[in-house]
Amino acid sequence: MQNTVEIKDVKDIVIRFSGDSGDGMQLTGTIFSNLSAIFGNEISTFPDYPAEIRAPQGTLSGVSGFQVHLGNRIYNSGDQSDVLVAMNPAALKVNAKYLKEDSVIIVDTDSFEKRDLEKALFATESPFTELGLTSQQIISVPITSLTKESLEGMELDMKSRIRCKNMFALGLVCWLFNRPLDVANNMLSSKFAKKPVLVEANLKVLADGYNYGHNTDMSITSYKVETVNVDKGFYLEVNGNTATAYGLIAASEKAERPLFLGSYPITPATDILHELVKFKQLGVKAIQVEDEIAGVCTAIGASFAGNLAATSTSGPGLALKSEAIGLAVMAELPLVVIDVQRGGPSTGLPTKTEQTDLRQALYGRNGESPIVVMAAATPTDCFDMAYWASKISLEHITPVILLTDGYIANGASAWRIPDMDKYPAIAPHDQTLVDSNEWRSALRDDTTYARYWAAAGTEGYTHRIGGLEKDYDTGAISTDPANHQKMVDTRRMKIEKISEYIPQLELVGGEDAELLIVGWGGTYGHLREAVERLNDMGHKVALAHFRFINPLPKNTLSVLSKFKNIVVAEQNNGQFAGYLMEKIPGLQVELYSRVEGQPFSISDLVETFKNKLEK
Repeated sequence: MQNTVEIKDVKDIVIRFSGDSGDGMQLTGTIFSNLSAIFGNEISTFPDYPAEIRAPQGTLSGVSGFQVHLGNRIYNSGDQSDVLVAMNPAALKVNAKYLKEDSVIIVDTDSFEKRDLEKALFATESPFTELGLTSQQIISVPITSLTKESLEGMELDMKSRIRCKNMFALGLVCWLFNRPLDVANNMLSSKFAKKPVLVEANLKVLADGYNYGHNTDMSITSYKVETVNVDKGFYLEVNGNTATAYGLIAASEKAERPLFLGSYPITPATDILHELVKFKQLGVKAIQVEDEIAGVCTAIGASFAGNLAATSTSGPGLALKSEAIGLAVMAELPLVVIDVQRGGPSTGLPTKTEQTDLRQALYGRNGESPIVVMAAATPTDCFDMAYWASKISLEHITPVILLTDGYIANGASAWRIPDMDKYPAIAPHDQTLVDSNEWRSALRDDTTYARYWAAAGTEGYTHRIGGLEKDYDTGAISTDPANHQKMVDTRRMKIEKISEYIPQLELVGGEDAELLIVGWGGTYGHLREAVERLNDMGHKVALAHFRFINPLPKNTLSVLSKFKNIVVAEQNNGQFAGYLMEKIPGLQVELYSRVEGQPFSISDLVETFKNKLEK
């Protein structure tokens, strides 16, 4: 039969693969993302894991999703979905609110039996009507049955055969978007290289899913998505955690200092450790230790020994590391602390995203303990910010906290492998800048207030450092009140001085904007798209997005003072807004705060900001 397919040209499109945790939605989405990137689309992805480790199969709490936004000028993983692949009723129910009115829904009818509907808490046997999905195009396919049929005669048990059904769904989506299967075949062959029977099974089911779409009579809308002309070079699809690891390695190479990571596994930061252990050939030492405190303490020891030292964690781990970070502040040692923020407090929402650790990063230590705080804006920006965090730490001899979050840490984008010759040099502020005859541990640079870093055991540069207050001139332990005041002031001035060495705050949009949106960290993509949509509607809106938080960029006051109406948008209850008003007396801002464990809704951003403009 001939398909009746309406081809729609679109600038961008959002596709969401959703099912149980064991349905392989992350792999399916990753392969389709790579296909689209190779095909010439910009991409941004959002893996959405369940917070429970083993939620009951078919239940709402066990739904796992992978969303990909592809097209031209892509800033985020998308808002509402154009296409949803729902492998069971729970996946349909959880994602129904994110569907566009004319979207396409592909469902596995084998998983929509009465008992499946009951597990997903449907009150009727008509799930689409119950959810009000009356304008969507429904493609009902017995995916599980067709997968079993496809693999008849293969030496696989029934459970292993059923697990291949995600490849049938992928084949169907590849047909819908006219994506060739060659790259997917290569990826599957590589992933299952040690199990040839799984390679054969997945490739067959993938092809059968594609052919099913091609040969079955369906009236459906297909999409032709705009491609983009990109700069020539080598590209990888990387998530934020991988990019962070690469940024640390790049900084290590640039600074000619060995990289050490002391870390303890914690969602969603663990992949940084997993990535770095692959690079022993580059001299990287990545160690899994017994707890969070050991992670930061081993890193401090590595810093004392002359390494570019880092530790990675999430919010609960940052709390545990706070005392040792205070030691690094007092001892004045370079240290990079990466905090991949997740829902809190306490164990909270381990697999969900928030921006609620900002105040902890800024102030979560005893005493006057100033520290550099930065935040990455996108998955690929994690590379640049890890590099900058390392540069500032080594050149100003200070701990630096780099904030990312679960959204950009797990989300991925296409990343062009950079030309490192174009990145700024990293010159550690070490003992080579001081003659050994003039050496003392308290010696400081008169310009930056940074002391000089000498690795333990360096001949001629013997010194002691520790957590007790030291005399400003001699470095000996001191309890003198005036000296303590001077040291407190010096540590503060050292951090403030860094504002002269970081990039200035950039403004997206004109200075004549009627409304300025202020954001920081991983909300950049959603805020950028919301601002562009508003400008396309004829409104004058600008965006100031912060990546350097303490110290603030030197031009912060001059940028913000140009606007009468400022809204600070963040995924907490106003932590950055309060910080800005603290740093800039007289500044008045309004808040847009959401703490839902999910990325911002672009449509909600647009509606909220539009209503403010129209008041």
